[in-house]
Amino acid sequence: MANSIARMRLITVKMPEIYVEGIDELVKIGRYSSRSEVIRVAIRDLLKKELWVKDREMR
Repeated sequence: MANSIARMRLITVKMPEIYVEGIDELVKIGRYSSRSEVIRVAIRDLLKKELWVKDREMR
């Protein structure tokens, strides 16, 4: 997994304005350094919860 994180791909995502405002607030208060970081962390946590952990449990 570490190798796949090192290689980044640019994607375009549409989302409701309220989400963007929330993301911007997290960056503004210094919790994250950028919008990209917020989104990467959120996706990583979702994948851990929904895919990677369940995958291990099935083995």
